[in-house]
Amino acid sequence: MKITFCCTGTQAGPWLQGLAAALPQADISLWQPGAPQADHAVVWKPPQQFIDEQPRLRTLFNLGAGVDALLRLRLPPAALVVRLDDAGMAVQMAEYVCHAVIGHLREFDAYAGQMRAGRWDDLRPPRRRADLPVGVMGLGVLGQRVAGALAQFEFPVNGWSRSRKTAMDGVRTFSGADGFDAFLAASRVLVNLLPLTPDTVDIMNRTTLSRLQPGAYVINVARGAHLVDEDLLALIDSGHIAGATLDVFRSEPLPADHAFWRHPRITVTPHISARTLRQESIAQIAHKITTLEQGGAVAGVVDPARGY
Repeated sequence: MKITFCCTGTQAGPWLQGLAAALPQADISLWQPGAPQADHAVVWKPPQQFIDEQPRLRTLFNLGAGVDALLRLRLPPAALVVRLDDAGMAVQMAEYVCHAVIGHLREFDAYAGQMRAGRWDDLRPPRRRADLPVGVMGLGVLGQRVAGALAQFEFPVNGWSRSRKTAMDGVRTFSGADGFDAFLAASRVLVNLLPLTPDTVDIMNRTTLSRLQPGAYVINVARGAHLVDEDLLALIDSGHIAGATLDVFRSEPLPADHAFWRHPRITVTPHISARTLRQESIAQIAHKITTLEQGGAVAGVVDPARGY
């Protein structure tokens, strides 16, 4: 069994060593142009040349939850695309989103500004969780973990997904196009965890964001292409949206002259809401390869037609 590794922007050595330790029976190598054919590949944003030179791949393991970059390539028609189910990302995402929502509720940014100004002012009126219903778009593995964590903090939580999900404790669920407007109207905080597909590009635009309750707050931890930047800025300046926490952007790194950097009501982080954890990812990939080699089925297989 031969496994090849082709992950743009990733230090290959520790991954190759970890995979070799987890799969001692396999021949594992870093891909180079002209390399021999492999059975399985571990990839992150590989070039089209890699795909073209590996037509006999049986499986492509995507080193992350989002597969949009991989699905833009011309893939071998018989190859399975398998994403990471969690590998330590869900708890990180829940931490990040809860931090952003609680920070907005408790107005910690305002208190930080007072601290920098050397002012002691504790007269800001308390805000109620009941007045801050949170809407989570996307109820996959990460979205369900985030929604459940927010419910534990006693926020009213709404969840929306393309297809109907089973009932979740503490979460009011909506689904499909018919439920989308009602989901937005029920939410004052919007958390985006959707996969990026042709149907979800620009889904957070002036029209949809205007349907949120007045004084809304936006948190984007999925993909930058979900959000129309100019529409968000206009709605913040109009007062309909109170602010935003953004971890993903159309161009990364975020250009130095982008308005998000300078806006006082926008918090920017450099795509760190949920990092891929090497040991957990290697263990999951090794288990799935072993299962496939034994003729079994694995979770996380992507439907290219749906994009996730």
